[in-house]
Amino acid sequence: MDHHKTHSLFYFSLFLLFTFTISAFDLATIPFNDGYSPLFGNGNVVRSLDGNAVQLLLDRYTGSGFISSNMYQYGFFSANIKLPSNNTAGICVAFYTSNGDVFEKSHDELDFEFLGNVAGKPWRFQTNLYGNGSTHRGREERYRLWFDPSKGYHRYSILWTQKNVIFYIDEVPIREVLRSEEMRGEYPSKPMSLYATIWDASNWATSGGRYKVNYKYAPFGAEFKDLVLKGCTTDPVEEFSDIEGCADQNAHLEAQDYAKVTPIRSMKMRRFRQRFMYYSYCYDTIRYPIPPPECHFNLAEKQRFRETGRLKFGGSHRRLSRRRGRNSTPIEDTDQSDM
Repeated sequence: MDHHKTHSLFYFSLFLLFTFTISAFDLATIPFNDGYSPLFGNGNVVRSLDGNAVQLLLDRYTGSGFISSNMYQYGFFSANIKLPSNNTAGICVAFYTSNGDVFEKSHDELDFEFLGNVAGKPWRFQTNLYGNGSTHRGREERYRLWFDPSKGYHRYSILWTQKNVIFYIDEVPIREVLRSEEMRGEYPSKPMSLYATIWDASNWATSGGRYKVNYKYAPFGAEFKDLVLKGCTTDPVEEFSDIEGCADQNAHLEAQDYAKVTPIRSMKMRRFRQRFMYYSYCYDTIRYPIPPPECHFNLAEKQRFRETGRLKFGGSHRRLSRRRGRNSTPIEDTDQSDM
């Protein structure tokens, strides 16, 4: 069997692995204007004619973004997203929750950050979590994907409850963080908004800044549709909020199918992490000699990683200081292999 057929069969088997027995969530979507507004680069926020989708553009003058109209005390945030294609080095597309505009020194954040690449190399992405301004304790994990995110839409979701956080791709959980008493204020607990952005991250996104955005290929467009906002809306500056109302809605949120990692989902999450995670802060003993309290070690998984948190096979890893704000700067990734 030739290499091309072997490669095709490999990805077909991965498709079966992550789709079999996983049913779609029952989600109610909303039009863009019903729940969101432009954040910056207004001319580069292009809404569809039916109002149910939006494209964020990056050109040589500006990136763009949108923000939810309300802040939420826990919730489920989701969208079908299609990333830019071709030469995307230096580009960051982010889908995340944050309250940094309100709590500048004690903000919370939950991130999907998609990192572009040179022509012929795949997109990479990372997830992250911050609570109460704990930016000195980044909780990054980095991964590859089992599909090309520029060829079609895939659903990316963030579940945030008072008990746990789950990151999903197409109904497959890829990461769960369980709240523990030891985390204290480092678990996100203040109201947050939903953000989506595309911006020039040439200084760090691809090979630690070696490859910059090539505006010869601009504009770059990230597409968002089938938008979901589910949670208790609240005003963070009010001294007294509708605690009882949020309690009822939060209980309803925690009762949803997607709020639990079932045994089948747990198996698929384990397989995803075995095949596609190539950095985890939990295994970075140079950075964290004492692991953060939410890290529950999987011995088989741990044995695959160096003391730097990187896979023992497939690239190098160096740390980079994190500049906070809307445009977050995660660990540096110098690996350009297909792994």
